[in-house]
Amino acid sequence: MPATPDLWHHYGRARATRDRAVPCGFRWDWAQAGGPGAEVLGGLGGRVVGELGAGAGRHAAHLVAYHAPAEVVAVDASPAQHALAVGLYGHLAPRLRSVHAGAVEHLLGGAGAYDVLYSVFGAVDFTEPRALLPAACAALRPGGRLVFSTLAHHVGGAPARPEVTATEIPARTPDGTVVSMRRWVLAEVAWANALERAGFAGVRADVLPAAGDREHEVGTLLVRAFRPAG
Repeated sequence: MPATPDLWHHYGRARATRDRAVPCGFRWDWAQAGGPGAEVLGGLGGRVVGELGAGAGRHAAHLVAYHAPAEVVAVDASPAQHALAVGLYGHLAPRLRSVHAGAVEHLLGGAGAYDVLYSVFGAVDFTEPRALLPAACAALRPGGRLVFSTLAHHVGGAPARPEVTATEIPARTPDGTVVSMRRWVLAEVAWANALERAGFAGVRADVLPAAGDREHEVGTLLVRAFRPAG
């Protein structure tokens, strides 16, 4: 059986050739231009933090450089993205650890391993929520938090789905062939229900407006939830 093509092979490669710096800021919004920053994650000093779908590891590198966590684990299922992260920020090891694995697979291997989990348009967008969210809850210590940013509506303006249903979006294989992949673009109530079913409490969702004059303005839904402490 042929290997599954890496649909993230092309993502961020051009930027990695010209921008190798650790970012000085952390942004949740689609345009990476406004809104709140890493303070949404709470105090990170001495904490174990995991990024789900870390891509090239830029957000994770920022946390290591500026927020004194004990460790940040940058998880990504894409071989190409994992290689980019290691190439760009391998020098930040051991406090930054890049892991090549699917998010669910990784989380199921570490019950209670994390104080904080987050995703910036990452694995939460591209993984079946009914598998990912329970695994994330179990991987957090009691009182730990999950924070993620996701699309407030489909790119192009169509409303988010009211139920936990995926949307097929275009993607490219390494050789440039156009294929499709699944993305979960869910309404606030759908995320809240899915999180509560997975064991989370204290769910909060805020819409961050699109920044700037873009041809296709995209709003961001910033979601926070906690694993109950008791």
